[in-house]
Amino acid sequence: MKFVVTLFAAIFWSSFSYAKDYLITDFGAKSDGVTLCTQGIQSAINRAWKDGGGRVVIPKGEFVSGTVFLRSNVQFYFLKGAKLLGSLNPDDYQKVGKWKALIIADRTTNVGLAGKGCIDGRGDKLALKIDSLFYAGQIDSADYNFIEQRPKWTLRPLLLEFLESDKITIQDITLKNSSCWVQTYELCNNLLIKNITVDSDTYWNNDGIDIVDCKNVKITDCDINTSDDGICIKSEDWSRKRFCDSIEINNCRVRSSASAIKLGTSSVSHMRNITIRNIEVYDTYRSAIAIEAMQGGILENILVEKINATNTGNAIFMRIGQIRKAKFPGTLRNVVIRKVKVKVPFNRPDHAYTIRGPALPFFHNTFPSSITGIIGHPIQSVLLEDVKIIYPGRGNAAYANLPINRISDIPELPKKYPEFSMFGELPAWGFYVRHVEGLKMKNVIIKIRKDDYRPALVFDDVEDLKFENLKIRGDNKSEIIFMNDVRAFDERN
Repeated sequence: MKFVVTLFAAIFWSSFSYAKDYLITDFGAKSDGVTLCTQGIQSAINRAWKDGGGRVVIPKGEFVSGTVFLRSNVQFYFLKGAKLLGSLNPDDYQKVGKWKALIIADRTTNVGLAGKGCIDGRGDKLALKIDSLFYAGQIDSADYNFIEQRPKWTLRPLLLEFLESDKITIQDITLKNSSCWVQTYELCNNLLIKNITVDSDTYWNNDGIDIVDCKNVKITDCDINTSDDGICIKSEDWSRKRFCDSIEINNCRVRSSASAIKLGTSSVSHMRNITIRNIEVYDTYRSAIAIEAMQGGILENILVEKINATNTGNAIFMRIGQIRKAKFPGTLRNVVIRKVKVKVPFNRPDHAYTIRGPALPFFHNTFPSSITGIIGHPIQSVLLEDVKIIYPGRGNAAYANLPINRISDIPELPKKYPEFSMFGELPAWGFYVRHVEGLKMKNVIIKIRKDDYRPALVFDDVEDLKFENLKIRGDNKSEIIFMNDVRAFDERN
Protein backbone atom coordinates (compact mmCIF):
# COMPACT_ATOMS: atom_id res chain seq x y z
CA MET A 1 0.00 0.00 0.00
CA LYS A 2 1.32 3.40 -0.99
CA PHE A 3 1.20 6.09 1.65
CA VAL A 4 2.99 9.42 1.45
CA VAL A 5 2.73 12.27 3.94
CA THR A 6 4.73 15.39 3.26
CA LEU A 7 4.73 17.45 6.44
CA PHE A 8 6.32 20.85 6.58
CA ALA A 9 9.99 20.71 7.49
CA ALA A 10 9.72 23.65 9.90
CA ILE A 11 7.23 26.25 11.03
CA PHE A 12 8.52 29.79 10.85
CA TRP A 13 6.86 31.26 13.91
CA SER A 14 8.32 34.10 15.88
CA SER A 15 10.52 33.65 18.93
CA PHE A 16 8.90 36.70 20.51
CA SER A 17 12.19 38.27 21.60
CA TYR A 18 10.74 41.73 22.14
CA ALA A 19 12.67 44.67 23.53
CA LYS A 20 9.92 46.23 25.64
CA ASP A 21 7.21 45.11 28.10
CA TYR A 22 3.90 46.88 28.64
CA LEU A 23 2.38 46.18 32.05
CA ILE A 24 -1.42 46.34 31.94
CA THR A 25 -1.58 47.90 35.43
CA ASP A 26 0.29 50.90 34.02
CA PHE A 27 -2.71 51.46 31.74
CA GLY A 28 -5.39 51.35 34.46
CA ALA A 29 -6.10 47.62 34.84
CA LYS A 30 -6.86 46.59 38.42
CA SER A 31 -6.17 43.15 39.90
CA ASP A 32 -9.17 43.00 42.23
CA GLY A 33 -11.19 40.39 40.28
CA VAL A 34 -14.13 42.82 40.06
CA THR A 35 -13.20 45.93 38.05
CA LEU A 36 -13.70 45.64 34.29
CA CYS A 37 -10.23 46.07 32.77
CA THR A 38 -11.05 45.82 29.06
CA GLN A 39 -10.07 49.41 28.26
CA GLY A 40 -6.78 49.29 30.15
CA ILE A 41 -5.74 45.97 28.57
CA GLN A 42 -6.65 47.18 25.09
CA SER A 43 -4.73 50.40 25.65
CA ALA A 44 -1.60 48.41 26.54
CA ILE A 45 -2.00 46.29 23.40
CA ASN A 46 -2.50 49.34 21.19
CA ARG A 47 0.53 51.14 22.64
CA ALA A 48 2.77 48.10 22.09
CA TRP A 49 1.50 47.82 18.52
CA LYS A 50 2.04 51.53 17.76
CA ASP A 51 5.57 51.29 19.16
CA GLY A 52 6.38 48.49 16.71
CA GLY A 53 5.65 45.51 18.96
CA GLY A 54 6.20 44.21 22.45
CA ARG A 55 4.98 42.06 25.30
CA VAL A 56 1.76 43.00 27.06
CA VAL A 57 2.31 41.64 30.55
CA ILE A 58 -0.42 40.44 32.90
CA PRO A 59 1.00 40.38 36.44
CA LYS A 60 -0.11 38.27 39.39
CA GLY A 61 -3.74 38.92 40.29
CA GLU A 62 -7.24 38.57 38.85
CA PHE A 63 -8.20 40.87 35.96
CA VAL A 64 -11.75 40.94 34.54
CA SER A 65 -12.16 41.71 30.84
CA GLY A 66 -14.50 41.65 27.91
CA THR A 67 -13.28 41.30 24.32
CA VAL A 68 -9.78 42.57 23.56
CA PHE A 69 -8.09 42.54 20.15
CA LEU A 70 -4.50 41.42 19.67
CA ARG A 71 -2.38 43.37 17.17
CA SER A 72 0.54 42.33 15.01
CA ASN A 73 3.91 41.89 16.72
CA VAL A 74 2.26 41.80 20.15
CA GLN A 75 2.37 38.95 22.65
CA PHE A 76 0.18 38.50 25.71
CA TYR A 77 2.51 37.32 28.47
CA PHE A 78 1.17 35.95 31.78
CA LEU A 79 3.37 36.02 34.86
CA LYS A 80 2.96 33.20 37.38
CA GLY A 81 -0.26 33.73 39.32
CA ALA A 82 -1.81 35.95 36.63
CA LYS A 83 -5.45 35.23 35.83
CA LEU A 84 -7.61 36.82 33.13
CA LEU A 85 -11.30 36.37 33.97
CA GLY A 86 -14.01 36.62 31.35
CA SER A 87 -16.66 39.21 32.11
CA LEU A 88 -20.05 37.88 33.18
CA ASN A 89 -21.83 40.63 31.23
CA PRO A 90 -22.68 39.36 27.72
CA ASP A 91 -22.64 42.95 26.42
CA ASP A 92 -18.88 43.13 27.08
CA TYR A 93 -18.13 40.72 24.19
CA GLN A 94 -17.68 41.48 20.49
CA LYS A 95 -17.18 39.46 17.36
CA VAL A 96 -15.44 39.84 14.01
CA GLY A 97 -16.45 36.61 12.28
CA LYS A 98 -19.19 34.29 13.45
CA TRP A 99 -17.94 33.97 17.03
CA LYS A 100 -17.80 36.23 20.03
CA ALA A 101 -14.57 35.72 21.97
CA LEU A 102 -12.61 37.04 24.93
CA ILE A 103 -9.39 37.46 22.89
CA ILE A 104 -9.56 38.02 19.11
CA ALA A 105 -6.71 38.29 16.61
CA ASP A 106 -7.94 39.30 13.15
CA ARG A 107 -5.50 39.39 10.21
CA THR A 108 -2.45 39.74 12.41
CA THR A 109 1.10 38.45 12.14
CA ASN A 110 3.66 37.47 14.78
CA VAL A 111 1.22 37.21 17.69
CA GLY A 112 0.45 34.90 20.55
CA LEU A 113 0.05 34.12 24.22
CA ALA A 114 2.58 32.67 26.64
CA GLY A 115 3.47 32.34 30.29
CA LYS A 116 2.36 30.43 33.37
CA GLY A 117 -0.94 32.21 33.92
CA CYS A 118 -4.55 31.30 33.30
CA ILE A 119 -7.49 32.49 31.22
CA ASP A 120 -10.77 31.56 32.91
CA GLY A 121 -13.90 32.28 30.88
CA ARG A 122 -16.24 31.45 33.80
CA GLY A 123 -18.32 29.83 31.07
CA ASP A 124 -21.01 28.19 33.20
CA LYS A 125 -21.90 31.48 34.91
CA LEU A 126 -21.69 33.45 31.66
CA ALA A 127 -23.77 30.93 29.70
CA LEU A 128 -26.44 30.79 32.40
CA LYS A 129 -26.58 34.61 32.40
CA ILE A 130 -27.14 34.50 28.62
CA ASP A 131 -29.76 31.78 29.14
CA SER A 132 -31.63 34.00 31.61
CA LEU A 133 -31.78 36.80 29.03
CA PHE A 134 -33.92 34.61 26.79
CA TYR A 135 -36.51 34.16 29.52
CA ALA A 136 -36.36 37.89 30.18
CA GLY A 137 -37.34 38.48 26.53
CA GLN A 138 -33.96 39.93 25.50
CA ILE A 139 -32.92 37.10 23.14
CA ASP A 140 -34.78 36.17 19.98
CA SER A 141 -36.19 32.64 19.91
CA ALA A 142 -34.17 31.99 16.73
CA ASP A 143 -31.04 32.13 18.89
CA TYR A 144 -32.29 29.60 21.41
CA ASN A 145 -32.16 25.80 21.21
CA PHE A 146 -35.44 24.63 22.72
CA ILE A 147 -34.63 20.92 22.51
CA GLU A 148 -31.34 21.28 24.37
CA GLN A 149 -32.59 24.11 26.58
CA ARG A 150 -29.70 26.49 26.06
CA PRO A 151 -28.69 29.54 23.99
CA LYS A 152 -27.10 28.75 20.65
CA TRP A 153 -23.34 28.87 20.18
CA THR A 154 -23.54 32.20 18.31
CA LEU A 155 -24.29 33.95 21.61
CA ARG A 156 -21.72 32.17 23.81
CA PRO A 157 -18.15 33.56 23.65
CA LEU A 158 -15.02 31.52 23.04
CA LEU A 159 -11.82 32.23 24.94
CA LEU A 160 -9.59 32.65 21.85
CA GLU A 161 -10.35 33.29 18.19
CA PHE A 162 -7.59 33.77 15.60
CA LEU A 163 -8.67 34.71 12.06
CA GLU A 164 -6.51 34.83 8.92
CA SER A 165 -3.37 35.32 11.01
CA ASP A 166 0.23 34.20 10.51
CA LYS A 167 3.09 33.22 12.83
CA ILE A 168 1.11 32.40 15.97
CA THR A 169 2.50 30.88 19.15
CA ILE A 170 0.31 29.75 22.06
CA GLN A 171 2.55 28.33 24.79
CA ASP A 172 2.45 27.23 28.45
CA ILE A 173 -0.81 28.91 29.44
CA THR A 174 -3.93 27.35 30.97
CA LEU A 175 -7.33 27.87 29.35
CA LYS A 176 -10.37 27.14 31.51
CA ASN A 177 -14.14 27.17 31.54
CA SER A 178 -15.32 28.44 28.18
CA SER A 179 -19.01 28.99 27.47
CA CYS A 180 -18.54 27.49 23.98
CA TRP A 181 -15.50 26.29 22.00
CA VAL A 182 -12.34 27.06 23.93
CA GLN A 183 -10.18 28.23 21.03
CA THR A 184 -10.45 28.34 17.25
CA TYR A 185 -7.90 29.13 14.53
CA GLU A 186 -9.40 29.79 11.10
CA LEU A 187 -7.52 30.43 7.86
CA CYS A 188 -4.25 30.77 9.75
CA ASN A 189 -0.70 29.79 8.78
CA ASN A 190 2.36 28.81 10.80
CA LEU A 191 0.72 28.01 14.12
CA LEU A 192 2.43 26.47 17.15
CA ILE A 193 0.39 25.38 20.18
CA LYS A 194 2.78 24.00 22.78
CA ASN A 195 2.54 22.78 26.36
CA ILE A 196 -0.84 24.31 27.12
CA THR A 197 -3.51 23.01 29.47
CA VAL A 198 -7.18 23.10 28.51
CA ASP A 199 -9.61 22.35 31.34
CA SER A 200 -13.12 23.11 30.15
CA ASP A 201 -15.80 20.69 31.29
CA THR A 202 -18.09 23.48 32.38
CA TYR A 203 -20.75 23.89 29.67
CA TRP A 204 -21.84 22.48 26.31
CA ASN A 205 -19.78 22.61 23.08
CA ASN A 206 -16.44 23.07 24.88
CA ASP A 207 -14.19 21.82 22.04
CA GLY A 208 -10.59 21.97 23.27
CA ILE A 209 -8.79 23.08 20.07
CA ASP A 210 -10.40 23.72 16.67
CA ILE A 211 -8.23 24.11 13.56
CA VAL A 212 -10.18 25.34 10.51
CA ASP A 213 -8.56 25.58 7.05
CA CYS A 214 -5.08 26.22 8.43
CA LYS A 215 -1.64 25.35 7.06
CA ASN A 216 1.60 24.47 8.83
CA VAL A 217 0.25 23.68 12.29
CA LYS A 218 1.99 21.93 15.17
CA ILE A 219 0.15 21.00 18.37
CA THR A 220 2.48 19.38 20.89
CA ASP A 221 2.74 18.47 24.58
CA CYS A 222 -0.77 19.63 25.47
CA ASP A 223 -3.18 18.38 28.14
CA ILE A 224 -6.81 18.63 27.04
CA ASN A 225 -9.94 18.00 29.15
CA THR A 226 -13.18 19.09 27.47
CA SER A 227 -16.91 18.57 27.38
CA ASP A 228 -16.89 18.14 23.60
CA ASP A 229 -14.29 17.10 21.01
CA GLY A 230 -10.73 17.33 22.31
CA ILE A 231 -8.74 18.35 19.21
CA CYS A 232 -10.76 18.89 16.05
CA ILE A 233 -9.64 19.59 12.47
CA LYS A 234 -12.27 21.19 10.24
CA SER A 235 -12.69 22.70 6.79
CA GLU A 236 -15.35 25.31 6.04
CA ASP A 237 -14.11 27.28 3.01
CA TRP A 238 -16.76 26.85 0.32
CA SER A 239 -14.46 28.34 -2.33
CA ARG A 240 -12.09 25.38 -1.68
CA LYS A 241 -9.15 27.68 -2.29
CA ARG A 242 -8.05 27.31 1.32
CA PHE A 243 -7.87 24.08 3.26
CA CYS A 244 -6.07 22.20 6.02
CA ASP A 245 -2.56 21.09 5.04
CA SER A 246 0.54 19.95 6.94
CA ILE A 247 -0.79 19.50 10.46
CA GLU A 248 1.03 17.62 13.21
CA ILE A 249 -0.49 16.66 16.56
CA ASN A 250 2.07 15.11 18.90
CA ASN A 251 2.56 14.09 22.56
CA CYS A 252 -0.86 15.14 23.85
CA ARG A 253 -3.16 13.83 26.57
CA VAL A 254 -6.90 14.07 25.87
CA ARG A 255 -10.11 13.49 27.84
CA SER A 256 -13.35 14.25 26.01
CA SER A 257 -17.10 13.82 26.44
CA ALA A 258 -17.22 13.48 22.64
CA SER A 259 -14.27 12.30 20.47
CA ALA A 260 -10.64 12.75 21.48
CA ILE A 261 -9.11 13.46 18.04
CA LYS A 262 -11.55 14.27 15.24
CA LEU A 263 -11.12 15.14 11.56
CA GLY A 264 -14.43 16.62 10.39
CA THR A 265 -17.40 16.71 10.71
CA SER A 266 -17.10 20.02 8.85
CA SER A 267 -15.19 19.05 5.70
CA VAL A 268 -16.23 21.45 2.96
CA SER A 269 -12.75 21.84 1.48
CA HIS A 270 -9.77 19.51 1.94
CA MET A 271 -7.65 18.10 4.75
CA ARG A 272 -4.35 16.54 3.77
CA ASN A 273 -0.95 15.60 5.12
CA ILE A 274 -2.00 15.18 8.73
CA THR A 275 0.06 13.30 11.31
CA ILE A 276 -1.27 12.36 14.75
CA ARG A 277 1.10 10.48 17.06
CA ASN A 278 1.90 9.76 20.69
CA ILE A 279 -1.56 10.50 22.08
CA GLU A 280 -2.94 9.32 25.42
CA VAL A 281 -6.74 9.16 25.48
CA TYR A 282 -8.73 8.43 28.64
CA ASP A 283 -12.30 8.61 29.99
CA THR A 284 -13.62 9.56 26.55
CA TYR A 285 -17.29 9.09 25.68
CA ARG A 286 -17.11 8.60 21.93
CA SER A 287 -14.20 7.73 19.62
CA ALA A 288 -10.49 7.82 20.29
CA ILE A 289 -10.02 8.58 16.57
CA ALA A 290 -12.82 9.86 14.31
CA ILE A 291 -12.18 10.65 10.62
CA GLU A 292 -15.22 12.00 8.78
CA ALA A 293 -15.53 13.23 5.17
CA MET A 294 -19.05 14.61 5.05
CA GLN A 295 -19.35 17.74 2.89
CA GLY A 296 -17.59 17.13 -0.42
CA GLY A 297 -14.02 17.79 0.71
CA ILE A 298 -11.10 15.40 0.23
CA LEU A 299 -9.44 13.90 3.31
CA GLU A 300 -6.20 12.18 2.35
CA ASN A 301 -2.71 11.27 3.49
CA ILE A 302 -3.50 10.78 7.15
CA LEU A 303 -1.17 9.01 9.58
CA VAL A 304 -2.28 8.04 13.08
CA GLU A 305 0.20 6.16 15.25
CA LYS A 306 1.10 5.40 18.84
CA ILE A 307 -2.30 5.97 20.41
CA ASN A 308 -3.06 4.52 23.82
CA ALA A 309 -6.72 4.85 24.84
CA THR A 310 -8.29 3.58 28.06
CA ASN A 311 -11.90 3.77 29.18
CA THR A 312 -12.95 5.05 25.76
CA GLY A 313 -16.36 4.28 24.26
CA ASN A 314 -15.16 3.57 20.73
CA ALA A 315 -11.76 2.97 19.18
CA ILE A 316 -11.90 3.94 15.48
CA PHE A 317 -14.68 5.60 13.50
CA MET A 318 -14.25 6.41 9.80
CA ARG A 319 -17.14 7.69 7.71
CA ILE A 320 -18.09 9.21 4.34
CA GLY A 321 -21.39 11.05 4.06
CA GLN A 322 -23.22 14.01 2.54
CA ILE A 323 -24.65 16.35 5.17
CA ARG A 324 -25.63 20.02 5.61
CA LYS A 325 -26.89 20.32 2.03
CA ALA A 326 -23.50 19.40 0.53
CA LYS A 327 -23.66 18.92 -3.24
CA PHE A 328 -21.39 15.87 -3.13
CA PRO A 329 -20.27 13.28 -0.61
CA GLY A 330 -16.77 13.57 0.77
CA THR A 331 -13.69 11.58 -0.25
CA LEU A 332 -11.59 9.67 2.28
CA ARG A 333 -8.42 7.88 1.19
CA ASN A 334 -4.86 6.96 2.09
CA VAL A 335 -5.16 6.47 5.84
CA VAL A 336 -2.67 4.62 8.03
CA ILE A 337 -3.58 3.79 11.62
CA ARG A 338 -0.88 1.86 13.47
CA LYS A 339 0.51 1.12 16.91
CA VAL A 340 -2.84 1.74 18.54
CA LYS A 341 -4.17 0.17 21.73
CA VAL A 342 -7.70 0.81 22.99
CA LYS A 343 -9.68 -0.55 25.95
CA VAL A 344 -13.44 -0.15 25.52
CA PRO A 345 -15.51 -0.28 28.76
CA PHE A 346 -18.94 -1.80 29.25
CA ASN A 347 -20.34 1.25 31.04
CA ARG A 348 -20.26 4.82 29.76
CA PRO A 349 -16.78 6.26 30.32
CA ASP A 350 -17.71 9.88 31.09
CA HIS A 351 -19.91 9.33 34.14
CA ALA A 352 -17.66 11.60 36.24
CA TYR A 353 -17.90 14.55 33.84
CA THR A 354 -19.76 17.72 34.78
CA ILE A 355 -21.21 17.87 31.24
CA ARG A 356 -21.67 14.33 29.95
CA GLY A 357 -22.28 13.16 26.40
CA PRO A 358 -25.96 12.72 25.45
CA ALA A 359 -27.44 9.29 26.25
CA LEU A 360 -28.80 7.35 23.28
CA PRO A 361 -32.56 6.91 22.97
CA PHE A 362 -32.41 3.18 22.16
CA PHE A 363 -31.14 -0.08 23.64
CA HIS A 364 -27.85 -1.31 22.24
CA ASN A 365 -24.93 -3.58 22.91
CA THR A 366 -21.34 -2.27 22.89
CA PHE A 367 -20.56 -0.68 19.53
CA PRO A 368 -17.69 -1.96 17.37
CA SER A 369 -15.21 0.19 15.49
CA SER A 370 -16.57 1.03 12.06
CA ILE A 371 -15.24 2.01 8.64
CA THR A 372 -18.14 2.95 6.40
CA GLY A 373 -18.41 4.69 3.07
CA ILE A 374 -21.65 5.06 1.15
CA ILE A 375 -22.88 3.44 -2.04
CA GLY A 376 -20.74 4.65 -4.96
CA HIS A 377 -18.33 6.48 -2.65
CA PRO A 378 -16.17 3.95 -0.83
CA ILE A 379 -13.43 4.75 1.66
CA GLN A 380 -10.17 3.97 -0.16
CA SER A 381 -6.76 2.63 0.87
CA VAL A 382 -6.73 2.04 4.62
CA LEU A 383 -4.00 0.26 6.59
CA LEU A 384 -4.57 -0.91 10.15
CA GLU A 385 -1.27 -2.16 11.55
CA ASP A 386 -0.23 -3.21 15.06
CA VAL A 387 -3.67 -2.41 16.43
CA LYS A 388 -5.06 -4.00 19.59
CA ILE A 389 -8.60 -3.34 20.80
CA ILE A 390 -10.04 -4.96 23.93
CA TYR A 391 -13.83 -5.09 24.19
CA PRO A 392 -16.00 -5.94 27.20
CA GLY A 393 -18.34 -8.32 25.37
CA ARG A 394 -21.67 -9.15 27.04
CA GLY A 395 -23.52 -8.58 23.77
CA ASN A 396 -26.95 -10.16 24.24
CA ALA A 397 -29.44 -10.80 21.45
CA ALA A 398 -32.31 -10.60 23.95
CA TYR A 399 -31.25 -7.03 24.77
CA ALA A 400 -30.75 -5.74 21.21
CA ASN A 401 -30.60 -8.01 18.21
CA LEU A 402 -29.50 -7.51 14.63
CA PRO A 403 -28.63 -10.94 13.22
CA ILE A 404 -26.44 -11.43 10.17
CA ASN A 405 -29.40 -12.53 8.04
CA ARG A 406 -30.75 -8.99 8.44
CA ILE A 407 -27.54 -7.23 7.43
CA SER A 408 -29.39 -5.43 4.63
CA ASP A 409 -31.51 -3.73 7.31
CA ILE A 410 -28.58 -1.61 8.45
CA PRO A 411 -29.48 1.86 7.14
CA GLU A 412 -27.14 3.84 4.89
CA LEU A 413 -27.94 7.27 6.41
CA PRO A 414 -25.60 9.35 4.20
CA LYS A 415 -27.21 12.61 5.38
CA LYS A 416 -27.19 11.87 9.10
CA TYR A 417 -24.69 13.48 11.46
CA PRO A 418 -21.81 11.00 11.85
CA GLU A 419 -21.25 9.17 15.13
CA PHE A 420 -20.19 5.61 15.88
CA SER A 421 -23.73 4.97 17.20
CA MET A 422 -25.49 6.35 14.11
CA PHE A 423 -26.62 2.99 12.67
CA GLY A 424 -28.13 1.68 15.90
CA GLU A 425 -27.36 -1.91 16.83
CA LEU A 426 -24.59 -3.37 14.63
CA PRO A 427 -24.01 -7.08 13.89
CA ALA A 428 -20.32 -7.20 14.96
CA TRP A 429 -18.53 -6.71 18.27
CA GLY A 430 -15.09 -5.84 16.84
CA PHE A 431 -15.24 -4.14 13.41
CA TYR A 432 -18.08 -3.29 11.05
CA VAL A 433 -16.80 -2.44 7.54
CA ARG A 434 -19.00 -1.43 4.59
CA HIS A 435 -18.34 0.23 1.20
CA VAL A 436 -14.54 0.15 1.33
CA GLU A 437 -11.88 -0.36 -1.37
CA GLY A 438 -8.44 -1.43 -0.20
CA LEU A 439 -8.33 -2.40 3.47
CA LYS A 440 -5.35 -4.18 5.00
CA MET A 441 -5.40 -5.44 8.58
CA LYS A 442 -1.85 -6.35 9.61
CA ASN A 443 -0.95 -7.55 13.10
CA VAL A 444 -4.40 -6.63 14.33
CA ILE A 445 -5.62 -8.16 17.59
CA ILE A 446 -9.18 -7.83 18.82
CA LYS A 447 -10.05 -9.36 22.15
CA ILE A 448 -13.32 -9.89 23.98
CA ARG A 449 -13.60 -10.32 27.76
CA LYS A 450 -17.09 -11.88 27.90
CA ASP A 451 -19.24 -13.76 25.39
CA ASP A 452 -21.04 -11.82 22.67
CA TYR A 453 -23.71 -13.20 20.34
CA ARG A 454 -22.27 -11.35 17.32
CA PRO A 455 -19.33 -12.28 15.09
CA ALA A 456 -16.09 -10.38 15.64
CA LEU A 457 -15.80 -8.88 12.15
CA VAL A 458 -18.39 -8.04 9.50
CA PHE A 459 -17.43 -6.96 5.97
CA ASP A 460 -20.11 -5.86 3.51
CA ASP A 461 -19.32 -4.57 0.00
CA VAL A 462 -15.56 -4.57 0.39
CA GLU A 463 -13.02 -4.85 -2.42
CA ASP A 464 -9.35 -5.78 -1.98
CA LEU A 465 -9.40 -6.98 1.62
CA LYS A 466 -6.19 -8.33 3.15
CA PHE A 467 -5.47 -9.98 6.49
CA GLU A 468 -1.93 -10.50 7.70
CA ASN A 469 -1.49 -12.07 11.11
CA LEU A 470 -5.01 -11.18 12.24
CA LYS A 471 -5.89 -12.54 15.70
CA ILE A 472 -9.27 -12.75 17.40
CA ARG A 473 -9.16 -13.73 21.05
CA GLY A 474 -11.86 -14.72 23.52
CA ASP A 475 -14.49 -15.60 20.91
CA ASN A 476 -15.10 -19.35 20.66
CA LYS A 477 -17.90 -19.34 18.12
CA SER A 478 -17.39 -21.38 14.96
CA GLU A 479 -17.99 -18.40 12.68
CA ILE A 480 -16.36 -15.23 13.93
CA ILE A 481 -15.89 -13.44 10.59
CA PHE A 482 -18.79 -12.68 8.25
CA MET A 483 -18.30 -11.51 4.66
CA ASN A 484 -20.94 -10.32 2.22
CA ASP A 485 -19.97 -9.19 -1.28
CA VAL A 486 -16.24 -9.21 -0.54
CA ARG A 487 -14.12 -9.16 -3.70
CA ALA A 488 -10.39 -9.94 -3.91
CA PHE A 489 -9.72 -11.31 -0.45
CA ASP A 490 -6.22 -12.36 0.71
CA GLU A 491 -5.25 -13.84 4.05
CA ARG A 492 -1.73 -14.53 5.32
CA ASN A 493 -0.49 -15.69 8.71
